[in-house]
Amino acid sequence: MTLNISIKNKSKTSKNFVIEMDANKFEKLAASFGFFNSAFLTSLDKAEKDYKSGRAQKIKSLKDLN
Repeated sequence: MTLNISIKNKSKTSKNFVIEMDANKFEKLAASFGFFNSAFLTSLDKAEKDYKSGRAQKIKSLKDLN
């Protein structure tokens, strides 16, 4: 399976970028990451409940998750 994705940098000095894909490509990408897996959907529901109850914190980097 191949999946072509366009990635565009907003500006040369920006750390942000834009990814463009159509709905079919997004669905294939989501399936390849397991986003339709029942365990993932359950963990997503739990994360939403944690966020709504205030058990979430902002981080600046994934390194902060140690």
